[in-house]
Amino acid sequence: MEVLPCGHAAHAAGTRGCAHLVGERPPDHYGWFSGVGLAYDLLCEGCSKRDDPRSELIVLCVGCAERVDDYSDLLGWVGRPEVRHRDGPSSPGGEWTSVGCAVEPVNARCVAPLPGGWLVLAEDGLVEVDGLVEVGDGTRLVAPVSLPVEPRDHSAEPPRPALHTSSDGRYAAVVTDFGRHGVVVDLVTGTEVMPLDRGDYRYRHTCFPLAFLGSGSAPVVVTATDWNRLDAFSLPSGRLLTDRVTSWSGDGPKPEHYLDYFHGALLGSPSGRWLLDDGWVWSPYGVVVVHDVAAWLGGDVHAVEHGRELAVRDAWTLPIAWLDDRTAVFQPIWKPDRPPVDGVEVHDVVGGRRLTAFAGPVGRMWGHEGLLYVGTASGLEVWDPVEGARTAVVEDFTPTAHNPRTGRFAELADGRLRTWTPPAPPP
Repeated sequence: MEVLPCGHAAHAAGTRGCAHLVGERPPDHYGWFSGVGLAYDLLCEGCSKRDDPRSELIVLCVGCAERVDDYSDLLGWVGRPEVRHRDGPSSPGGEWTSVGCAVEPVNARCVAPLPGGWLVLAEDGLVEVDGLVEVGDGTRLVAPVSLPVEPRDHSAEPPRPALHTSSDGRYAAVVTDFGRHGVVVDLVTGTEVMPLDRGDYRYRHTCFPLAFLGSGSAPVVVTATDWNRLDAFSLPSGRLLTDRVTSWSGDGPKPEHYLDYFHGALLGSPSGRWLLDDGWVWSPYGVVVVHDVAAWLGGDVHAVEHGRELAVRDAWTLPIAWLDDRTAVFQPIWKPDRPPVDGVEVHDVVGGRRLTAFAGPVGRMWGHEGLLYVGTASGLEVWDPVEGARTAVVEDFTPTAHNPRTGRFAELADGRLRTWTPPAPPP
């Protein structure tokens, strides 16, 4: 077997590093991005400060690379990973609408889709906006909404309202992210049908866990009823569908179905079969979990106490999105004991494995027709997750809501509602 530059007759690891990292106890190191995808070389602290140490890098064997991974901390990154831009020469096309609209949302999370338009949480309450008719004819006050005032905790995010709608447009939920309370409203009658309360233990650290599932004759709302418990309720009756025992006094061994996990933002898959949960655990770490809704509502009442862990992150309340009914994306790219990288990880939620990762996307995300849309300050970016490349930018358009049925995005600002529908993908 050939002796490698590191001095060992062994298989090459496919990794290059400086000679100072060869040894039984290599020093801490930096990752120097090579400019090809997410690949990087390994440099000790001294070499990382040189102008260009790459000419002196050597190929490491598997053993040397493993010792660096085991005994040496990655202190940070040098340079940037490859961010692939394949933008076309012209705008991405699609269909635009723009109408005057005097309704002002409370914040960017207070616009949500309806089958025929948009719902806005304004200071006066819930307002339906047609989106195609000029102000005066295209808005309707649906219902006033009042939530308890949430106390501010300066060690956590400030509480702020957020709006959710059911896919059939019948129900809305107004909740307080980083707060405790919310309410479900019947948009047909304009009445509040269900108060929401997720308990008083450390609720200030996550967005309010809530998701609508199903539609028509069997709508369901899933919400947290305690820090470590989710429940499903039928609407409009508010009947509990998931009665079970999950509590533990702290004495004796933990029960089989006790969950030591703080639920966070919930996001249902396109079919409603799966539910992403962006929560956290001590020390603390963010942990993205997927729940099998079909099993849970089909009789396995403890299915959400045994959800599948998909990703561990150094924070939570970060952008997540579904690409299709079994594929989800998370920001940023992260592994334990390594600094995060701006970009996304693509996960197979059914198989429970990471498929790929690519650098670049930063911002709120939505998936539609197999593409990833990312909201940035300069515009809406379109990414191809298969190629891991940006393919278009809708400039000067910063939407805050997306209709998954129609694909339409909405931006409500400065007295105007602008919407954009992406072009149909090629056959």
